[in-house]
Amino acid sequence: MIAVNGHPNGLVQPGSTVRAMLDVLGLDEAARGVAVAVDAEVVPRAEWSTFLLADDAHVEVLTAVQGG
Repeated sequence: MIAVNGHPNGLVQPGSTVRAMLDVLGLDEAARGVAVAVDAEVVPRAEWSTFLLADDAHVEVLTAVQGG
């Protein structure tokens, strides 16, 4: 099972692309300030539509928030 932000996520299936994962999570991949790391390695935005998630992958999805 793939873990997203530290929690097992049964909706994201092994073999999914990063872009498909973002769709499942309801995140707009075109939005600025979104970053994705898989197994502690940043996945460049240009690779989101081709980078496949392996079973037991640990994914971190980060979004920048402005405020103070």
